[in-house]
Amino acid sequence: QVQLVESGGGLVQAGGSLRLSCAASGSIFSINAMGWYRQAPGKQRELVASITSSGSTNYSNSVRGRFTISRDNAKNTVYLQMNSLKPEDTAVYYCNANIVVVTPTYSQLRYWGQGTQVTVSS
Repeated sequence: QVQLVESGGGLVQAGGSLRLSCAASGSIFSINAMGWYRQAPGKQRELVASITSSGSTNYSNSVRGRFTISRDNAKNTVYLQMNSLKPEDTAVYYCNANIVVVTPTYSQLRYWGQGTQVTVSS
């Protein structure tokens, strides 16, 4: 059983910083792309940033230049460093990972973290 556990959310004032972490555990053969999504009240879930297994990154226009996604393959962990936070960044942030498992059989599956609340006050 594969599980993604997120941490690092919280309350911060505008202009502040937070770092989110998402650690994958379980019967993992390999992890392909990983990413962060967020969902604000009244809005659909949107992609914030993604990173491939080789380290190539992609960002939404709203966070480019302020957020940085990174990963530690040895720890099966993806991070999201969030700087210069704005009230409009307030949302529940979800970790996502495309993971290959071999038990009970070879499968490529999409997993989601439980979500962590980020609240930016003005």
